[in-house]
Amino acid sequence: VQLQACGGGLVQAGGSLRLSCAASERTFSSYNMGWFRQAPGKEREFVAGIRWSGGSTYADSVKGRFTISRDNAKNTVYLQMNSLKPEDTAVYYCVRDKRRYYGGISTTSLEYDYWGQGTLVTVSS
Repeated sequence: VQLQACGGGLVQAGGSLRLSCAASERTFSSYNMGWFRQAPGKEREFVAGIRWSGGSTYADSVKGRFTISRDNAKNTVYLQMNSLKPEDTAVYYCVRDKRRYYGGISTTSLEYDYWGQGTLVTVSS
């Protein structure tokens, strides 16, 4: 399974970006997907997750500003990021849950077995 993320870049505070992540597998629609991020000098943290059947969960720090979605026909998961802040600066990774048809959304990295290469988001003040 390969996850190819794109859409990162440099944006001013208050701006928006949309990240995309395309998966190479045909069973994409049966797995929960998510996004993590890692800022310089900080630990990797959960950002958002979306269940295979719909429904999503967000970190408190991005709730109300970020939206995760998926297009199963395109094997792609998205992260729409609005009202960006300098503290959102990080490398963003898309991930796939290791459990098929899992009913919950995990916020711990150990539950995700495939990771994209990361895309850098830089928010200037």
